[in-house]
Amino acid sequence: MDWSLRGCARKGHVTYAPEEEQLRSRLRVDTAAGEAWRCLRCATFVVGPPHGSGPAEDAPLVLRGKALKDATILRVLAAERFVRGLLLVALGYGVLYFKNSKTSLKETFDKAIPAAKPLASVFNYDLDTSPTVARIRDVLTSNQHTLTLVAVGLFSYAALQLVEGVGLWLLKRWGEYVAVVGTSVFLPLEAYELTHKITVLKVVALLINLAAVVYLVWSKRLFGARGGHAAFEAERHSESLLEVEASALSIDGKHRARAGTRATAKDPQDA
Repeated sequence: MDWSLRGCARKGHVTYAPEEEQLRSRLRVDTAAGEAWRCLRCATFVVGPPHGSGPAEDAPLVLRGKALKDATILRVLAAERFVRGLLLVALGYGVLYFKNSKTSLKETFDKAIPAAKPLASVFNYDLDTSPTVARIRDVLTSNQHTLTLVAVGLFSYAALQLVEGVGLWLLKRWGEYVAVVGTSVFLPLEAYELTHKITVLKVVALLINLAAVVYLVWSKRLFGARGGHAAFEAERHSESLLEVEASALSIDGKHRARAGTRATAKDPQDA
């Protein structure tokens, strides 16, 4: 699927007449139906006057090429944040549900342990010294205040993840800042967890979050990196038009190559 054409089908073509003559000649042609301008998104010619004009640096930014790739990466990160946020909400709800029914759960657990001992002995597993059973007992004996703080922490973290997801999905700069700050705050904690026990899941999660922070800071020029916001805006205003020009040059080169091939094939000396 040509995603650029799909975007034009949904939102319409975007044409622009730059003041720079060299660029202008690459984006405009004369047809039997009148002048036509190359769409900045799908690079096809559209009959009619351009939608806008002015300096090349003021050309509208459309999602194609590098901009489309960046938008795709940001929305993948946003989807991951949405999933994580929903899981945290579910965990928070589970803690609150457990808090309200902790007494009945503890009684059920205490009754289940003796009943499970014969089966556990078959597998040579001692439930009385099991660290898993000990941790479950600790959780079941936690006071109400501790469980409330855990639930509040989970819901707060879930809200942060969902806000990040919304900002990244909408391709907002504030969303990028929230994502970088929110992710960076927990990187030391994730690294500290690895000092206790290294698992594949923990390592992968740390690498993904670290890569996301580096990518956002570097590619989006956050916190003054690579010229900061001013350099980022200058790049945004020019990259779309320049990519269309490069595409036009490539298409023109292919057309000239094909025309040369046909002319050579028709040469009588080659017959």
